[in-house]
Amino acid sequence: MSSSPFLGSIREYMLIRHYSIRTIKSYLYWTKYFIPFHDKSHPESLSKKNVERFLTHLVVERNVSQSTQSVALNALVFLYQKFLGQPPINLGDFRKASRQRKLPVVLTKDEVSLIFRQLKGVH
Repeated sequence: MSSSPFLGSIREYMLIRHYSIRTIKSYLYWTKYFIPFHDKSHPESLSKKNVERFLTHLVVERNVSQSTQSVALNALVFLYQKFLGQPPINLGDFRKASRQRKLPVVLTKDEVSLIFRQLKGVH
């Protein structure tokens, strides 16, 4: 699937542990994107700040949704904790993206009155 021995070993690790193919593809995608984002540095040499910077980049620059950012975070948590065997990533200060709140469309009394005045026919 990939030409990188590192990504190939992640794929094998996940296949042996019976991860779904969709999960494998998704986690490999985010790992492939994470490594070049940090100038092809090995994930073991990167810190929690690098993870936070990457996740922030996804929201600010790529404009991804909250759920997409969560999938990327899950992929990186898997990479560090399960695959590399490092202690859990503590992202206590990090704020995940939040959904945009939709404001209700409300008309003023004058706007409603204007609409009614435009209607024709029997009321």
